[in-house]
Amino acid sequence: MSVYDYDLGVIGGGAAGLTVAAGAAQLGVKVLLIDKEHKLGGDCLHYGCVPSKTLIRSARVRQLMGRAGDFGLPEVDLPPVDFAQVAARIKEVIDIIRVHDSVERFNSLGVEVRFGAPRFNDKHSVSLHGDRISARSWVIATGSSPSAPPVKGLDETPYLTNVDVFSLQELPKSLIVLGGGPIAVEMAQSFQRLGSEVTVIQRSNQILSREDEDMARYVMGGMIEDGVRFILGSRIHEVYRSGDGVAVRLESGVKSMLVKGSQLLVAMGRSSNISGLGLKDISVKLERGSVAVDARMRTSVPNIYAAGDVTGKYRFTHAAGYEGGIVVSNAVFHLPRKADYTWLPWCTYTDPELASVGMNEKAAQQAGIEYKTVIEEFSSSDRALAEGEARGRIKLLLNKKGKPIGCQIAAVHAGELLSEWVAAVNGKVGLATLAGAVHPYPTLSEMNKKVAGKLLGEKLFSERVRSLLKLLFSYRG
Repeated sequence: MSVYDYDLGVIGGGAAGLTVAAGAAQLGVKVLLIDKEHKLGGDCLHYGCVPSKTLIRSARVRQLMGRAGDFGLPEVDLPPVDFAQVAARIKEVIDIIRVHDSVERFNSLGVEVRFGAPRFNDKHSVSLHGDRISARSWVIATGSSPSAPPVKGLDETPYLTNVDVFSLQELPKSLIVLGGGPIAVEMAQSFQRLGSEVTVIQRSNQILSREDEDMARYVMGGMIEDGVRFILGSRIHEVYRSGDGVAVRLESGVKSMLVKGSQLLVAMGRSSNISGLGLKDISVKLERGSVAVDARMRTSVPNIYAAGDVTGKYRFTHAAGYEGGIVVSNAVFHLPRKADYTWLPWCTYTDPELASVGMNEKAAQQAGIEYKTVIEEFSSSDRALAEGEARGRIKLLLNKKGKPIGCQIAAVHAGELLSEWVAAVNGKVGLATLAGAVHPYPTLSEMNKKVAGKLLGEKLFSERVRSLLKLLFSYRG
């Protein structure tokens, strides 16, 4: 039997890699964790989820301050934002959270941590700083990075991505955002609320193109109210420097346009971090620039697994953590556990937020599934009205048997409200149970009960039931 330096080697210190390393080490596995960044936590902690949500909160607070009059309070004359202070707060939050992802903590769990850029020699060993390191199994969890579209002049034009936008020391006077996905719209709304003049340029005719159009419309409407300008259905011809700023030459419909701004933010997709790993040399199969895996997170090389953004599947931190758990089950326990994304939730943290679990209408139509929708507007929520947050809707999708196949919520705190549906669909809780559960009044969560009970109410309060009760009990109504 071969002897290796480690039982398990993990390449990448983001959500997936840390989940695997921590779980395996606590089970008595000898684990090596390698990260190229000389700090653990990955994109989520340093350039993604944590800084973006911190920025979104600062922008939200300023927007509420500007709405003081809507709540019967004296109007507030807001001074300009010192973005250096916002950036400092973002760094403070990262520093607090990073303790959980520190080298010291992982060492205490039994994980050996090294930094650098490893390269596979064969399926069991890598080279790192001249050392040859072997492991019985390996996990590739190197994440992803922002990708630049093939736009003329972009290589010669300074632009921002999620990697550097949070460390700006000055608020851009005007910001052009290329892209209409979650990162693009979250950043666009936040910078607009902080005082920038923001223009979003999107290739398709809808922002958040994977979402249903009616739900994405709520997000776009909220952003337009904040002052964000949108140019949809556009084709970018060229990007170039213009004075102290940048310019984008594009075509939208039949109109040619020139958009100028002081800064440019590119948020048009991400690419998997596979460069330099030598994956092709050891016959690890790639698909569309990402590491191909099966449902057990195994690559084409049986003892090598992959999880997180590098697989190109679902680029969410919670998906990476889930996949990391799948790897532990298979690589450590040797139990054939498979990933199942049927009820994977996600949320875009705009105002209103847009959260989803299961299928939306677009996905159901693509799959050829017959469905019915049940919709409730937040304008009927007493709590939403009291808080001045009555914009939005909840939409439940049911199959022809009346079983939920998906739920989408566009509303304030939609991500939190969705959790009840995440628990319900995973626990196979029926609509009658959810509708019959007592929810505290007044809360936004009552909307979950309301939409669950709407379909049941249609059956209960039908003419057929009324006639039956009249026959049985001689009711005169």
